[in-house]
Amino acid sequence: MQISRTHILLSLLLIAVAPLSAQDRSYGRSMVISDGGIVATSYTLASQAGAQILAHGGSAIDAAIAANAALGVTEPMMNGVGGDLFLLYWDAKTGKLYGLNASGWAPRGLSIDYLKQKGTMQMPQAGIDSVTVPGAVDGWAKAHARFGRLPWRDLFTPAIYFAEHGYPVPELIHDYWEGDAQALKQTPEAERIFLPGGKVPEVGEMFVNPDLGKTLRLIAEQGRDVFYRGEIAQSIISTSKELGGTMQPDDLADFSAEWVDPISINYRGWKVSELPPNGQGMAALEMLNIMSTLPTDKAGPLAPMELHNRIEAMKLAYADLYRYNADPRFAKVPVRGLLSEDYARQRAAQIDPEKANCTAASGSPASSDTTYLAAIDREGNIVSLIQSLYDAFGSGVAVKGRGFMLQDRGGLFVLDPSHPNALMPRKRPFHTIIPAFMEQGDTHIGFGIMGGANQPLAHAQFVSNFVDYGMNIQAALSEPRFTVRPTEDGIGCDVLIESRVDPGTLELLRRRGHKFKVRKEYSTAMGRGQAVLRNAKTRVNFASSDPRADGSAEPEPVPER
Repeated sequence: MQISRTHILLSLLLIAVAPLSAQDRSYGRSMVISDGGIVATSYTLASQAGAQILAHGGSAIDAAIAANAALGVTEPMMNGVGGDLFLLYWDAKTGKLYGLNASGWAPRGLSIDYLKQKGTMQMPQAGIDSVTVPGAVDGWAKAHARFGRLPWRDLFTPAIYFAEHGYPVPELIHDYWEGDAQALKQTPEAERIFLPGGKVPEVGEMFVNPDLGKTLRLIAEQGRDVFYRGEIAQSIISTSKELGGTMQPDDLADFSAEWVDPISINYRGWKVSELPPNGQGMAALEMLNIMSTLPTDKAGPLAPMELHNRIEAMKLAYADLYRYNADPRFAKVPVRGLLSEDYARQRAAQIDPEKANCTAASGSPASSDTTYLAAIDREGNIVSLIQSLYDAFGSGVAVKGRGFMLQDRGGLFVLDPSHPNALMPRKRPFHTIIPAFMEQGDTHIGFGIMGGANQPLAHAQFVSNFVDYGMNIQAALSEPRFTVRPTEDGIGCDVLIESRVDPGTLELLRRRGHKFKVRKEYSTAMGRGQAVLRNAKTRVNFASSDPRADGSAEPEPVPER
């Protein structure tokens, strides 16, 4: 029997197409998988710097510090030695999770009365009175002393190289730089360093910061004390004094980062951990607790009911966050009550499945701009680290002759003396930056998604994508996200969402009262995340890096022979 030419062609076409359909996927890059260590950051060269440290025998902490120092050079609007730091460290040998709070306090002379005497009725969002003590360098030192392997000085070699040799400015970092150039005109020193020739460096243009190179060399050679008691400290105090600030030598000299116990919940069989206040990690856990009382939508994470429930759970958690979060050394924060299962059921009962809540209020429980990185070494130790200046280029104040900006974390205090987060001397402000960790059985994941107020709800979306919908860590990061921008008036119905969400879904939710502002397919407004995963049974590591940034996950290079 003769087979027609058309039949043959059709058969060949089906054979060619069938394997391709099995390879289709909804996320654009693969996970990085290795039996060696991996470092994931928001800038490829910083990831590479951390991976090189691993190749030289460094621990996950060593690699994280090296990558973070490099990011302080290459993402100067996001982070640096003038900012704060938080981290979670998973010790694979002991199975213990450690937390480090390296957020700085307000100077002793900065108080509500002091600002009111100056005629300031609202907490400054920029300038010298928004500056708190930078905690990052002490955080590095504490983490290295406990979990580091390589000599301290070796960790800063890549960052010093980028500062002195220069680095080509990547796309999204350039866009942030250009969008926030006005902040650099707060002081002539900031303008001199970060607007060379009076303009923002172009994409691909080499940017050099020799003053920061000298600063990093001092830290590498003399340790953390040069920053808090030595000549760098003197430069910080001199800059503050010149601008009429209150920072005194003992504000820096007395500061010490604090080891803390993480807080956690059980989310559908997974233990999810965050750091306790003054950070906002408890909001991510409360949101997940509320979500756990509601059924997941089998149609997927972008189905109308699932999106509605996620958005409404976020509003309730954020209302509690802004009511109760503060420095626990100064205020009683009801963390246990906020994270109880009974309270989650009470809050979930307030969600109307047919209508958006545009005036979410706090309950009564019983008693950015940032950079995030994750590192894992071949032994399976995990670092989940986040560091920030808060707003782009922080306070706008550059330390004279030192090449770095001071953070404006003090801007998150309030001037209402009855509020838990009221400004007080030596008090740490409400903090937006939060690293995270989750585990079940042999699987351990360090993750984080930066971006100011966006972070708790981005964490919750990542966890739900992974746990409820079986996504891998790259797909869970890449999945379309939504976010909000809480205002002084509270948390309303305005939601930013990426355009990859089906327009029909958005229209259904608009009828329930949600007000969407649709952004592009991959919007930095949703935050930029990284994640690493360890399978302790197979001893294989996995990593992912958010396509919303200039970054990558870089495996430890093959050992030299």
